[in-house]
Amino acid sequence: MTRLAFACAQEKRADVDTLLRKAGLSRTQIEDPHVRISVRSQVLFLDLVAKALGDDLLGFHLAQNFDLRMIGFLYYVLASSETLGEALGRTARYSSIVHEGFRVTVREGKEIDVVLESVGVPRRLNRHQIEFSFVTLIRACREITKLRLTPNHVSFVHRRSLPPAEMSNFFGCKVEFGAEIDQETFSRSILGTTVVSADPYLNKLLIKQYEDVLAHRKLNRNPFALRVENAIVPLLPHGKANAKDVAQKLGMSQRTLARHLASEGLTFVKMLQELRLDLAKRDLADRDLSITQIAWLLGYREVSAFTNAFKRWTGETPRMARQELQ
Repeated sequence: MTRLAFACAQEKRADVDTLLRKAGLSRTQIEDPHVRISVRSQVLFLDLVAKALGDDLLGFHLAQNFDLRMIGFLYYVLASSETLGEALGRTARYSSIVHEGFRVTVREGKEIDVVLESVGVPRRLNRHQIEFSFVTLIRACREITKLRLTPNHVSFVHRRSLPPAEMSNFFGCKVEFGAEIDQETFSRSILGTTVVSADPYLNKLLIKQYEDVLAHRKLNRNPFALRVENAIVPLLPHGKANAKDVAQKLGMSQRTLARHLASEGLTFVKMLQELRLDLAKRDLADRDLSITQIAWLLGYREVSAFTNAFKRWTGETPRMARQELQ
């Protein structure tokens, strides 16, 4: 993603060296395909490029046309699988080797849910990566089956005022924003769909290599505070961003939640305040969101309560801050 974003920015004559420097990256890292780029640097660089190019759908656009073989071994694991069900299962098992910023889970029920979770970076900063990954997954499924597969539903945790028409057209289904989970939902019938390039011999070799990597390599894990933050965000608009509900969502008691946060020098109240302030500043820069809507999205039932809190945090009203941001 970082290298695709760099090429796009360079083609459109953006000041790529300044963007790289702000993201803590160098041309050497971009030009050497064997150098791994940290999740945080990638997220920051994508955001910087999106702003420089004025492209709020950068991740979505970058994923449209790149050669899927650039993904590397993982693409060939999928393309050599017997069925799409096998390919999705291997995506969930091996994707973290390719990208340590994601955890993919495939849940089977009446429908098939492919869930994407951020690892090592706050979900609220991760819009372009998530959209890129969902588009890439759909493209890969269509490529290896030679069918125009469409999910039943696609949901994103981040918010957009209106679902972009080009996004709905690409997925071919309803696209929801401001959801509690990043998820693509499919009909169960896709599990048995034949992969046209299936190669059991190649697949066996590739799986052995990936299993060896999993056995010997220690992958990054989420700091506990990030898990808490990512649990809080979707609960805010529903007024349930309290320690009790967050602890329940994480499968633990309030006491355990408080103890784990304390071990990182944090409290739930402090985390909630800092998160609300950060989200408020981000939302105030969005001209399509009214102050009333922002207050609701942050869990305030009255605009006055949001205004008072924001003024206490920053010394100015949300309206004053919006004028400065814009």
